[in-house]
Amino acid sequence: MAVRRYARPDEPWVRAWFRDPELDRWLGPLDDNWCAHVETETTGVQLVVEHEGRPIALVGVEWDPLGDRHAVTDVAVDPSRRRSGVGRVALDAALAWSGHPAATGWVAFVDPDNAVALGFFDALAWTAGAVDDGLRCMTSPAGCAHRGVRAVAGPRPRG
Repeated sequence: MAVRRYARPDEPWVRAWFRDPELDRWLGPLDDNWCAHVETETTGVQLVVEHEGRPIALVGVEWDPLGDRHAVTDVAVDPSRRRSGVGRVALDAALAWSGHPAATGWVAFVDPDNAVALGFFDALAWTAGAVDDGLRCMTSPAGCAHRGVRAVAGPRPRG
């Protein structure tokens, strides 16, 4: 499993993934402004998670400047690998990426109508909190506070 920053050469496969109706509905639309923004972002990062040299997920993070709780902004899994456990492994790898500034924990903001995403975070023992600005705040479990620390329990792929 490898984790790296999104780069311009990733744009074609990311655009192809976002032609998927489910990804587009919950995380889209993807446009030129998004691509330009993530390449120059300084307060967060879009991470490409790869397995055997191929992208399996794209995970967005917004860093908390106070080092409290960084926010997962999106988890996009290759549509051909959806609901196979890849999201769990990819999120684990992305949260453990060594490039994150230190923080005390993680949050994710999820559309309350997105039952799949809510179920995903619930299965990972994230706690559902209040709805703020139309999004449900999910808080990471204890034990995933600092960069490099295993964030989500679950199997690792062989390889």
